[in-house]
Amino acid sequence: MINKFVQLKTKHQLVVALLVSSAVISFWRGLWGLMDTYLFPENYELSLWASLLIGLGILILTGYATKELM
Repeated sequence: MINKFVQLKTKHQLVVALLVSSAVISFWRGLWGLMDTYLFPENYELSLWASLLIGLGILILTGYATKELM
């Protein structure tokens, strides 16, 4: 099964790139939709600020973790 995927990936790079990019875009669209629905649905501005702070916190923590690993 893995060999078939590797062969498909090397022969049809554009098709694989389109499939993967569509999957990533669909994932983020769904995640943003869920956050709009469940993360402070009654207060849009607070939801935006909370999302921003959560995202920055994750980036800072993972940036620190990757620096420590190198």
